[in-house]
Order: sequence, then C-alpha cells, then structure tokens
Amino acid sequence: ETVSGCDLSWQNLVGVDLREVNLRGANLLGANLGGSNLSEANLSEANLTGANLRGANLTGANLIEVDLRGIDLSGSGLSEANLSEANLSEANLTGVDLTGINLTGANLAGINLTGVNLLGANLTGANLRGADLTGANLNQTVLINADLTDAKVEQGQLGQALLCNTKTIDGSVSGCDLSGRN
Repeated sequence: ETVSGCDLSWQNLVGVDLREVNLRGANLLGANLGGSNLSEANLSEANLTGANLRGANLTGANLIEVDLRGIDLSGSGLSEANLSEANLSEANLTGVDLTGINLTGANLAGINLTGVNLLGANLTGANLRGADLTGANLNQTVLINADLTDAKVEQGQLGQALLCNTKTIDGSVSGCDLSGRN
C-alpha cells in the first residue's frame, strides 16, 4: 500500500498495522505510533519530529535519511532495519535490538547504547563520538571509517568487530585488523 508524502501529523496511530506500507516523505510530525507494526515499511525521508515510536515494530523498515534526534525508541524492534544516514543523536534506544541493522553514515553522537545488541550491525562511516557502548554486543559489527572518539567502550569489547581506518577512543586511527575473521 502506498501513502507516500501524506500528512499524518499529530495522528493517534497506536497499535496500527502499517507493515510494508510506503510512507516515504510522509509528515508524521508528533504522531503517536507507539506499539504500531511498521515492519518492512518505507519511512525514508519521513518527518518523524516529536513522534512517539516506543514499542513500535520497525524490523526491516527503511528509515534512510530520517531525523530521529531525541526520539524515544525504547522497547522498539529495529533489527535488520536500514537507518543509513539517519540522525539518532540523543535518541533513546533502551532495550532495543539492533541486530543486523544498517547504520552506515548515521549520526549516533553522544547516544547511550549501553547493553544494546549490535551483532552484525554495519556502522561504516558512523559518527559515534562520545557514545556510550558499555556492555554492548559488538560481535561481527563493521566499524570501517567510523568515529569512536571519546566513546565509552570496555577493554576487549571490539575484539570481534571489524575495524579499518576507524578513529578510536583516543582519536588515533586504527589500521585494518582482520584477525579472527572468517
């Protein structure tokens, strides 16, 4: 179903089934999408300013270039979603599963990712300056050309991540470490 470019600002869409719906460029300003099913939906370039996405199912959703600054995504499902070039600075991702997510070029500056599952996530070119990754699962995570300057990362946490030309916590640039990779 296609409703791209439509105006759904300030609408109450709690629990609505919007899976696979094309909402590209839609105006969802202040919309309440809490608990909604947006799996496989196309939300690229949508205006989600002030929207409530708590507990929403966004598994496999297309959120390319979406501005999610300060949005509460706690309890949402985002595994396998595409958030390349998205702005997630100051967003709340408490209890969110980010397994296999595409965050290529995304802005995650200062974000709290404590204990989040990023298994197999693609963070190529992502801005993680000052992010808190304490206890996050970074196994098989791709961090090529990512910026981890001033990020909080525990020792050994990056052991199974793919680092190449990555700005590390102290601002130095890593080489390419492919050891332990198949």
